[in-house]
Amino acid sequence: MGKKVVIAAMPDLKKASQRRRENTKFVLDEIIIPSKLSMIVHDKKFFIRTYGCQANVLDSQNIEGILLKIGYQKVDDPLNADFVILNTCAIRENAEDKVFGEIGLLKQLKANKPDSLIAICGCMTQQPHIVDVIKKKYPQVDIIFGTHNINHLPQLIFDAITNNTRIIEVYSKEGEVIENIPCHRDDHFKAFVNIMYGCDKFCTYCIVPYTRGKQRSRKIEDILKECKDLVDQGYQEITLIGQNVNAYAKDLNLGYDFATLLEEVAKLNIPRLRFTTSHPWDFTEGMFKVIGQYKNIMPALHLPLQSGSNDVLRRMGRRYTAEDYMALVDRLRELVPDVAITTDIIVGFPNETDEDFEKTLEVVRYVKFDSAFTFIYSPRVGTPGAKMKDSISLEVKHQRFNRLVDTLAVDIKAKAETYINRIVPVLVDGCSKKNDSMLSGYTDTFKLVNFKGNQDHIGKIVNVRILEAHTYSLIGEEVDG
Repeated sequence: MGKKVVIAAMPDLKKASQRRRENTKFVLDEIIIPSKLSMIVHDKKFFIRTYGCQANVLDSQNIEGILLKIGYQKVDDPLNADFVILNTCAIRENAEDKVFGEIGLLKQLKANKPDSLIAICGCMTQQPHIVDVIKKKYPQVDIIFGTHNINHLPQLIFDAITNNTRIIEVYSKEGEVIENIPCHRDDHFKAFVNIMYGCDKFCTYCIVPYTRGKQRSRKIEDILKECKDLVDQGYQEITLIGQNVNAYAKDLNLGYDFATLLEEVAKLNIPRLRFTTSHPWDFTEGMFKVIGQYKNIMPALHLPLQSGSNDVLRRMGRRYTAEDYMALVDRLRELVPDVAITTDIIVGFPNETDEDFEKTLEVVRYVKFDSAFTFIYSPRVGTPGAKMKDSISLEVKHQRFNRLVDTLAVDIKAKAETYINRIVPVLVDGCSKKNDSMLSGYTDTFKLVNFKGNQDHIGKIVNVRILEAHTYSLIGEEVDG
């Protein structure tokens, strides 16, 4: 007989979509750790695997911070762990398929260590149908929790161990801003800093407003304190993150906005400052001016296009036109001539016509992107897009996808070739994944560079002469001075 299932809270997409005018609740208390938990998990080990975006990466760093504070030790092999956490992504179906495959493989962990714990969290678990599948088909999973209750993890672990139960606690609510959650950063020179959570845009293809809750911004003083601490610790790069960073503080009505925050963080003299992701509809002239004024704001911007067809953009709920997007790019390049622009593009949104797709290619040729994330549309249960009838065959979608990738590659390769024989600043991440004798890092324009250099310079910004250009990476050598 299997373990008893205790359902503390189940996800509800309808409830998750509600938006009230109540002020965001700020929770400043330290997390609560049951008194006997540290003794119970003494000498036990944990493994965490993260899927998805920067928000998930930062959530995992918070989870690690909590587990280390409880007394767990981190390991790099799930089969050596006593507690395995999969922090999931729901943005596309193939991301979910990978997670289900991983859960299946963890049966071996339970066979070898019957007392081990397995937890699933993140955006996938905010969807009721996913939780039902995990509950029914994967009895090896002990804890299912969501994006709104990471701070409850110590109690969930304690209850699962002491009561020998499977626990489901997934809140569907507008959300809170919870400060003071421990954060363990593996990287000691590059850091993500959350400036806001959730999203109110409700693009018709996107599940994020349901999985992450309403837009709720952190107070500027809390963000600046975190960033200053990172600067004082010697960090070289900060990336401000949020589902739509340039809508920052619109929900607070405290007299400041994203341009204000961006300038104040830049003034802290962090060597490199980035931000992601931006929505074209929320750009302001104030943002343009700050980006152009401060040299430590990196000349690289991720600006999702999604489609070049105004009709498709309207049905996506994107709130801008292709003409608006191109004018925005023109203004950015006027202020920052060398700015690198990357994007997201969806192919095969329901009933996208040949003409719609050609218009996307027109915008691609006009903008000449430095890089792009391209996707064949994947319907997400509970979103308006999933209810739209779709007349496009999968074969046509794949043909369009291949044409899009080929069209993008022309300009991406051409842009890369302009770096040959140039000397560019690179923040050194470490050894190259493919060659231990080479170092790897990113330019200010977020170009990946593999190069010969001094390993003592890992974590520092060095000058690199570019010798070769490939479509998605550069090859070079470190130079003095």
